[in-house]
Amino acid sequence: MQSNRRVFLMQVATASGALALAGTAQAQAMVAETDAQAAALGYKADATKVDKTKFPKYAAGQACSSCTLYQGKAGAAAGGCPIFAGKQVAAKGWCNSYVKKA
Repeated sequence: MQSNRRVFLMQVATASGALALAGTAQAQAMVAETDAQAAALGYKADATKVDKTKFPKYAAGQACSSCTLYQGKAGAAAGGCPIFAGKQVAAKGWCNSYVKKA
């Protein structure tokens, strides 16, 4: 009887660990340009489509991947950004919070 209890407890522990890992491994949602915060910051998934008259701070060549706030890996298509907590931004995107990496 005790060995069955031990097996059961080990299975529960293993399953709990697997579920915890699966939850953290899920991909984050992408920021939509229509989100209220994204729209307020002028976020565009393609930096070449930024309205230069509305956002004069934008300069050609700026993109999320070269921003200090961008948390994605080099060469990744998207990555996290603390401005849009829990969501990813396009590496080729841009918003008015852009700060060039040092």
